Parts: sequence; C-alpha cells; structure tokens
Amino acid sequence: MSSVQSVPTFQISPSVGGHGLTLSETAAARLARLALDEGHPVMLRVAVDGGGCSGFQYRFELVEAAEVEDIRIEAAGQAALVDPVSLPFLKGSEIAFVDDLAGAQFVVRNPNAASSCGCGVSFSI
Repeated sequence: MSSVQSVPTFQISPSVGGHGLTLSETAAARLARLALDEGHPVMLRVAVDGGGCSGFQYRFELVEAAEVEDIRIEAAGQAALVDPVSLPFLKGSEIAFVDDLAGAQFVVRNPNAASSCGCGVSFSI
C-alpha cells in the first residue's frame, strides 16, 4: 500500500486564520487578465523586504507555482502568495490593483504601516 503525501495549502481570509489578508476584486481581475495574456495561470507573490526609503518595501512577482510554505490568498478563482516571514508585516492587509494617474500597479493597503513613501512601495511600522 503506497502513501501519497500532499503539500498542505493554506488559505487565509478575514474569518479564517486571524490574519485578515484579502485579495481585492480589482487584483483578482488583473490576475485573470494576465493569465489570459500569458496563456497559463499565474499567481501574484507578495513579499516584504528590508530597504526602500521608509525601511521596508513590497516586492511583487508573477509566478506559476507556489513554494511549500507559502500562504495562499484567493478571490474569484485567482491567488496571491505570501511567505511566512512576510506574513506578520501584512496582517490585515488588502492586496489590490489600481490604475490611476500614478500608473497601473499592484498595491498593498496595509493598516500596520505607520508611514509610507510617496510611491507607496516603501513603508515603516
């Protein structure tokens, strides 16, 4: 009898997991459009790195597969991934896509950020 081990998948939402991470409808719609353009499913990896003009900065990357320890946040059939090290910095955040005068980009609406730079990519806690 063979045993197949599966890699656990985590989904965090306001009601599950206590972190309150959400993927907005605008971000899900943009990911769906990118998947169509690429011809295959894509996920948005969101990470927090040290650096930037305010102390920390967000890093966004399109990927085809999750890492084993990634936390998966889903909306409308699309997914964003967050690594466990970045998770505490993103607690309660919304990952969104905005298209305004400053440009079209993914953003993090982070209630933990005490301040951020003008472009919104860098923040401090």
